[in-house]
Amino acid sequence: MSEQPQFTIKVDQNKFLPEGGREVHAIVSVEGTGSPAAAATPAGAAEVIIIDTSGSMSYPDTKLRSAIAAAQTAIDTIRDGVYFAVISGANSAKMVFPGNAVLVRADAKTRHDAKYALSRLQASGGTAIGSWLRLADELFDAHQDGIRHAILLTDGKNQHETAEELDAVLFRCSGRFVCDCRGVGTDWEVAELRKISSALLGGVDIVADPQDLVADFQAMTEAAMGKAVADVMLRVWTPQAAKLRYVKQVMPSVEDLTGRRVEAAAQAGDYPLGAWGAESRDYHICVEVPPGDVGKELRAAWVKLMVPGPAGQEPQVLATGNVLAQWTDDEAQSTRINARVAHYTGQAELAEVIQEGLQARKDGDLDTATARLGRAVKLADEAGNEAITTMLRKVVDVVDPVTGTVRLKKNVNKVDEMELDTRSTKTVRTRGSSPLNPPVKGEG
Repeated sequence: MSEQPQFTIKVDQNKFLPEGGREVHAIVSVEGTGSPAAAATPAGAAEVIIIDTSGSMSYPDTKLRSAIAAAQTAIDTIRDGVYFAVISGANSAKMVFPGNAVLVRADAKTRHDAKYALSRLQASGGTAIGSWLRLADELFDAHQDGIRHAILLTDGKNQHETAEELDAVLFRCSGRFVCDCRGVGTDWEVAELRKISSALLGGVDIVADPQDLVADFQAMTEAAMGKAVADVMLRVWTPQAAKLRYVKQVMPSVEDLTGRRVEAAAQAGDYPLGAWGAESRDYHICVEVPPGDVGKELRAAWVKLMVPGPAGQEPQVLATGNVLAQWTDDEAQSTRINARVAHYTGQAELAEVIQEGLQARKDGDLDTATARLGRAVKLADEAGNEAITTMLRKVVDVVDPVTGTVRLKKNVNKVDEMELDTRSTKTVRTRGSSPLNPPVKGEG
């Protein structure tokens, strides 16, 4: 069996542009196939668990107990041989296990000792998340060649360091490890955790009930153990005089990667994708090209999936695909909108209008909130995003989903509002499509 997934790239687009047309859109679907059993060798994987132990974690007392149980379950889920450590975070970060700032291999004894150390945790102090991440980064420093994953749990706002201090830490840690963030309860800031998870290529979610932490930590750790390839990059080449307008992840969640570009070669840049296992993700690429003559075809972009090569060697190419442009005077060809491009454009807008609507509601701008959340209802209905539709209905009364006519609910549970905000970026694929079997041409 292969030691890593086999990768394929599928490009879905309408390549035809009208006379004078410049903008080329494509959905690039990347899929890794293979058994999770073929994941990275244990020696090539590292896991750090970060638990908030600030004073607020003791109210109610079930919160810290549940966090400890969740971390203990995560430790049991780590494979033998994987390097790991546990950090407690308050005004500063402290090692829970091991006692000194290193990672140790998982085995029966280290798991037992780590779970015992966790059981002795107590809550006190404030919240300085940057210091927690800085210590995690130090722990990962000796393991930059393998899978590097962290879990960060907090129940509050980052009140004991400045936003600039946190930003500096995120800048340092970006590209060095992936971090999934969880907020327990409702006293934390969605935007703050989203900023952290976005910078570190992880996910963010709310765990409203502390008793749900155990299952959530187990799922996150299992997913991390299923990763097989670290530091995957999407390299995008464009021709001279072309401009790459944006690169966005659009499945399984919306994440704008445009600003993460690292110049790689002439007319080519790398976009970090984090670690991969047996999974698929979709990316929306938009390229502006100089207009060509009718009948002319060119390669608007050359997309490569890359991983770093051994020391001193070139990166390895895992898969490639082409984004094409061809000019035509056939209006039927040039005006047909590719179904998957249209779908994901709507999904990206959906995330945006949800966040704008909720912020407007918080600011007391009820007209804007109604308009944005109404638009969200319409987009979610068109996309068949039933999960988001269900969450929206807890915030607004839907009069007509087709037109997006809604009324704001007067009393909204804070959990429902935070769940909608946190999960607004989660997307669904087009009805009846898979990454390698998109809808037939002509749809949409």
